[in-house]
Amino acid sequence: MDVPRVVIVGRPNVGKSSILNWLAGRRVAVVDPRAGVTRDRVSERVLIGDRFVELVDTGGIGIVDEGDLAEHVERQIALALAAADVVLFVTDTRSGITPLDEETARRLRAVPCPVLCVANKTDAPSWDNAATEFTRFGWPVIAVSAEQRRGREELLDAVRQNLPAGTVSPEPRFMKLAILGRRNVGKSTFINTLAREERMIVSELPGTTRDSVDVRFEIGGRVFVAIDTPGVMRRKSVRENVDFYGLVRVRESIHRADVVLLFFDASQEIGRVDKQLAQAVFDAYKPAIFVVNKWDLLASRAITSYWVEKLRRAFSSQPYVPIAFITGKTGKNVQRLIDLAQSLFHQSSQRLTTGSLNRLVRDVLLRNPPPLQSGRRGKVYFAAQIRTAPPTIVLFCNDPDTFSPAYRRYLVNAIQEQSPFAEIPLRLLFRQRLGRKGGESPQAPLDELAEEHLSDSHFTEQEQIWCEAADAVDDRARSDSGDNDLTGLL
Repeated sequence: MDVPRVVIVGRPNVGKSSILNWLAGRRVAVVDPRAGVTRDRVSERVLIGDRFVELVDTGGIGIVDEGDLAEHVERQIALALAAADVVLFVTDTRSGITPLDEETARRLRAVPCPVLCVANKTDAPSWDNAATEFTRFGWPVIAVSAEQRRGREELLDAVRQNLPAGTVSPEPRFMKLAILGRRNVGKSTFINTLAREERMIVSELPGTTRDSVDVRFEIGGRVFVAIDTPGVMRRKSVRENVDFYGLVRVRESIHRADVVLLFFDASQEIGRVDKQLAQAVFDAYKPAIFVVNKWDLLASRAITSYWVEKLRRAFSSQPYVPIAFITGKTGKNVQRLIDLAQSLFHQSSQRLTTGSLNRLVRDVLLRNPPPLQSGRRGKVYFAAQIRTAPPTIVLFCNDPDTFSPAYRRYLVNAIQEQSPFAEIPLRLLFRQRLGRKGGESPQAPLDELAEEHLSDSHFTEQEQIWCEAADAVDDRARSDSGDNDLTGLL
């Protein structure tokens, strides 16, 4: 059966998003003192006991939205309640019962599933008596404090006891697609097309989406997860905390994704924000697709080669990134786009055998040997792939400093062209290989080895010896590079 949905509802500013983040164990939803920050349904799958459930955060009931989107927010709440298996009615112990709480309770009486009243902000035992006031609504009351991390086990137990009967099943592994782009490039419309429902609020008002929202969808019998992200603006336009949080969510979404779809509006020029977003994706070594959306607006006046040339000029250092032209509103070419993303996902999980990789590297070196660098020539003795997603290759050499940045780019491009990684980023690390007495390795360089010495069996023993430190090299490289924090935007 489907994963049970636990829907979190309540009036604005009672801590619904804090409850979601607390139960999920990470910051899923934006939390801000200002009322009405949450607009879309924000969901996260968590394990409660031996079952996975989907926690769904919603906007505040009775919200007065600054963007005149209250009607859209209310519709999202109605859709969430219609699909709920358990409802968490969140209230505020400090404020007590308010007219909006009573209105919410009247609305929930028509919901056919179990309702639990979660008295949030019960920060200490001295507030427990105040929380009992909410028993007048007629539902079980669980006193908690998301801020003080109080009452979590009691709440989870109550949810578990009210879940519908179902079998225990492991959480399946889905490909995650992060949808990135500037404001109003059609990301939420595209998500709704994938989900075949009004999953995201769509409006001409810029900045409608504030959270990164996970949406599961199925195409051709395959299940995927699309991560809709807030539209990114130029740094000088980031004036509110909620906009800053949105940028943080974009960064997190990039790192969570298996493939990134970077959206462009066919009717607009490529801007600085587009380039900064793309750089953040490339710095994270994520497979990406440039998606030119709203192509129906230009199909009769432009040809695809115009946009292809424009993208290749703007992102000349990433010539491997595929380009797709779609109309998200109608679904045109969306199936092809998902198939292409699946292909990139498959490429990123490929692993080359040691023998085939070393043969490939030797051919690349023979085709264009390393130039002299400070009077020394770089020598590669051994190559090993130590990671997938992204594919990460370590070259054991005489001295990493003898390989210039230009030659390193040549190696990456040449290896990409002759490997299964033609359309995805390749991570190349260099490690100095020393002999037992501190001199150069007695092993002959790859470009001096005969073909018969490049088999898998030949490298078996060396792989065990030389790759012992490879994981440490990879981890150190990750820590040295740090997380890309979109500093150009923040």
